[in-house]
Amino acid sequence: MIINGEKLDFKELKFMDFLKEKGLKAEFIALELNGEIVSKSEFENLILKENDKAEIVSFVGGG
Repeated sequence: MIINGEKLDFKELKFMDFLKEKGLKAEFIALELNGEIVSKSEFENLILKENDKAEIVSFVGGG
């Protein structure tokens, strides 16, 4: 799978486990998976597969 341009060697990976490992909070990110936006309500049960391509964007507040 490829996440944000980085190839990862996993057959399957729980998305929420990946977020925790990277220190990201689901409420502050958006996910595009294989060209489609994924609803936050799907994050908990989402499993990334070997040939998936994901882009994760995190929101940063500022002023």
